[in-house]
Amino acid sequence: MSDSPRESPESRESPEPRESAESAESRAAPASPASPASPASPASPASAEKSLDSLILHATDNAVSWITLNRPEAMNALTWDQRERVIALLAEASADPDVRAVVIRATGRGFCAGADLRGGPPAGERVPGDVARTIRRGAQRLIAAVLDCEKPVIAAVNGTAAGIGAHLAFACDLVLAAEPAKFIEVFVRRGLVPDGGGAYLLPRLIGPQRAKELMFFGDALTAVDAERIGLVNRVVPPDELEKTAREWSERLATGPTRALALTKQLVNASLDTDRATAFAAEAAAQEINMTTADANEGVASFVERRSPRYKGR
Repeated sequence: MSDSPRESPESRESPEPRESAESAESRAAPASPASPASPASPASPASAEKSLDSLILHATDNAVSWITLNRPEAMNALTWDQRERVIALLAEASADPDVRAVVIRATGRGFCAGADLRGGPPAGERVPGDVARTIRRGAQRLIAAVLDCEKPVIAAVNGTAAGIGAHLAFACDLVLAAEPAKFIEVFVRRGLVPDGGGAYLLPRLIGPQRAKELMFFGDALTAVDAERIGLVNRVVPPDELEKTAREWSERLATGPTRALALTKQLVNASLDTDRATAFAAEAAAQEINMTTADANEGVASFVERRSPRYKGR
C-alpha cells in the first residue's frame, strides 16, 4: 500500500515474495554483506523459515545499537512484524543508558525496497478508513520512531532504498550511502500518493521544488546526486560503508548523549514552529542540559584544558 507492489491488499494473499521493480533495478549493484567484524552477520535460510530475530538482526557494540535488516532475497522489504521489531528496538535504545547511538543498515544488494504487509493481522473486507488507519499504525509509526529516538540514528544505505525504505533513511539523523545506492520515490509509479512521512520529510530536507520533482517523476536518484542535494551526508565506496558507520557511531557514542538528544529534538521541532517558540525551546533545553553530568564535565574539561570524558549521563 505505501511504497511498492508488496503493499497492495492483494499482496497479502501471495504465498511467495514477489520481486519489486526496485529489486530488479538493483541487481547490478554489488552485494555488501556484513563483514566478519560486524556485531551481527547475515543469516542464509529462506525468509519463510527464518525467525523474526534472524530477519531483524540486533547487537550492541561499544554503546552502539546495530539494527540490521536481513531479508536480502526480498530486498529487505519490511513485513508487519519486522517493522514492529525495528520500532521496539528504537524505543529500547532510547530507554537504555548504555546505548548512546544507533545504526540502521541492511544485508544484500538493497537497503529496503518498501513495506510488505503480508504477515500482518488478518484483513477482512476493506471499509472506509482502513487505508488511513493502516498507514498511521504502520509506516508513519516507523518513521516517527526514528525521528523520536533519543539517541542519534545513522542510516548506512548499501543499495536501493525505495518508498518507505527511502523515508526510513531520510528520517535518520545522518545518512551514509555506498556508491551503488539509489533512492526512489516509487509511489507515483504505482499511482499512489507518497506516504510514510515522505511529503513531510523531503520538503524539509531539500525544499518543495526538489521534493516535488522526486515525487512527481519517481526517478531513481543516485547516491552522488542525493549527496549533492542534501539527502545524504557522505557517499563512500561499498567496502568502506560499515567502517565509516562504525567510526561515526562510535564517535557519537562517546559524546554528551543527553545534549545530543536535546539538540536533535530542537532541530526537528524548529522546522514546524516560529522563531519565538524555537528560541524558548532552546533556552529550556539548555536549562535542562545544564543539570547533566556530561555538561558539568564539558565545562570542567574546558577550564582544566583537557579532553572531556562523557558518560552519557
